[in-house]
Amino acid sequence: MFAMRGIAVSFSIFFILYSVLSVAICLVWRRLWLYGQQQPARQCADLLFILRMVPFVVATGVTLVFAVPSFLLLEPRAVEESMGAGAVMLGCCGMAVMLAGAWKAAAALVRVTRTVARWSSEARVIDSCDVGYQQPVAVMRTSAAAPPLTAAGILRPRVWLSGAAEFVLTERELQSALRHEVVHVRRRDNLRKLLLRLVAFPGLARLESAWRQATEMAADDAAVSNASEALDLAAAVIKLSRLTPFVPPAELTTALVHSPAESVNARVERLIAWTERRQTPSKRYSLGYTLCAAVALVATLTVTYSEVLVRVHAATEWLVR
Repeated sequence: MFAMRGIAVSFSIFFILYSVLSVAICLVWRRLWLYGQQQPARQCADLLFILRMVPFVVATGVTLVFAVPSFLLLEPRAVEESMGAGAVMLGCCGMAVMLAGAWKAAAALVRVTRTVARWSSEARVIDSCDVGYQQPVAVMRTSAAAPPLTAAGILRPRVWLSGAAEFVLTERELQSALRHEVVHVRRRDNLRKLLLRLVAFPGLARLESAWRQATEMAADDAAVSNASEALDLAAAVIKLSRLTPFVPPAELTTALVHSPAESVNARVERLIAWTERRQTPSKRYSLGYTLCAAVALVATLTVTYSEVLVRVHAATEWLVR
């Protein structure tokens, strides 16, 4: 009975925090997105991703750091205390959220694994792209069944290039397009897509769509360093968008052209209007500020942790009843 109460309380706290924070993000993300659009595309994409992950990270952290220890340390084990229906229902909802997220993530992994295996049946390595601090990424030539140009894989990412795309693109256009996909690999955007499957919540689909568009623009900006390269990438986007009819992209992949026509047009217009201002390094906060904030947070928790656990336990006692 003690273990069941602990599980119910933990998942109840998680579900309450996760739901409240997710609803709050639903209400405010558009305003923060408008602010983010005034910043470089990379920062806008990172802001949207952090906003999307905040409810899950905070709810999980509070549950593991406060709710679980307070119950284990302060809850009497010998007392046979019945649980209210509310606690049981909230606990079941929290467990359902976790299981649903794990199921979506696992299903997406299975589907992309099968898709990549199908592409690999007739593929061969033709080149490799250097991503900087990691090992070079292999470029695979695939059959016509695969997208014209896409990056797939999480642990061992590869860039997949169809023969048709290789034929229609000039050498400079192809290099710009490959750099675009390498940026996705370096930023681990496919891993981020997997995490978004894990934290699925109703009502946040538009936020995720805005994040995907921002990642494409961030990759565009990082792939070019002058107006000539921007025009080459814009030409590659236009050519590949006309190469095949639009089809939904494979899950956990980042194709050069996979968005609706409106988004593709916006990217092309951005590239044509390329300016060096986008390449200006953004201000970065010193690591020392982050370390100071972390030390201050740890010190505060150390001093107040016992009192906080008592208050959290009192709240969970009310919840159980």
